[in-house]
Amino acid sequence: MTEINKLSTTQLAKQRGMVANELFAQLNELGLLKKENDQWVLTEAGERLGGVHLNSKYGQYAAWPEDVDFGHAASTEPKLDASNDKLITATTIGKHFDLSANKMNYVLSELGWIKKGLKGWLITDQGVKLGAQQGEDSRSGIPYVRWPEKILNVKALKDSVDNVKGVEKPKTDSDKMDSFRHKFEATHRTTDGHFVRSKAEMLIDNWLYMAEIVHAYERKLPIEEEVYCDFYIPTGKVYIEFWGYENDEKYLARKEEKRAIYKKYNFNLIELTDNEVLNLDDILPRLLLKFGVQAY
Repeated sequence: MTEINKLSTTQLAKQRGMVANELFAQLNELGLLKKENDQWVLTEAGERLGGVHLNSKYGQYAAWPEDVDFGHAASTEPKLDASNDKLITATTIGKHFDLSANKMNYVLSELGWIKKGLKGWLITDQGVKLGAQQGEDSRSGIPYVRWPEKILNVKALKDSVDNVKGVEKPKTDSDKMDSFRHKFEATHRTTDGHFVRSKAEMLIDNWLYMAEIVHAYERKLPIEEEVYCDFYIPTGKVYIEFWGYENDEKYLARKEEKRAIYKKYNFNLIELTDNEVLNLDDILPRLLLKFGVQAY
């Protein structure tokens, strides 16, 4: 009988076109490997799947049959206790939502939880607050991010995935109760086809479009509170708010509540007034550049 070749976890990752640290993280998540004294060792579940411990001049390491099926372990092994604080990768999150790892990283980036590095992905302050940890491939040095499993239940992430998939949702009670958005209908059509709620917002939207800056209108903030920005620029993770109706007490109260939210989450915020909207060519390029967004 031909003996099946055993590969180290790193060799197996390379054979399957994966980042080694990502495979280690997945096997840890599946309960097949665990960290002991800074080394990866097999669990009983890993041994049952055919894993063995081998020795080299650098010490002991885990090895696997080259045809090992980790998907089988995912369906048959009991899940680890949540108290273990398992960390999962974009690949695992993508499988949960039926998206590719690449698409999943772009969703996480659009939310402002990670950002593109020279190569790979880097955590933002918002990602750190959610419990993410920065990882790095031991050979290539390419950075990647690992997430606590609870990320799968974060409403902002689930909403963004639904948007990417084109899932239509009925209006919620909070949508119906948003008196400002209900009172001021979006009737001003912009150059790029958005419908906005005021002439000032139309001027801002048109300026961003002509400057070839990708932007969203009334994007929900990636938080549990039901708050919408006026504009969001994914590059630089920048939010823009136009403040009008300075003589309206209810509007001013709402303005201060929103400003407090931006401050609470340390979001990149640009605030514009009526006078500044009339001088966007001088104002916006300078403000955007502070967040790494170049206009023209």
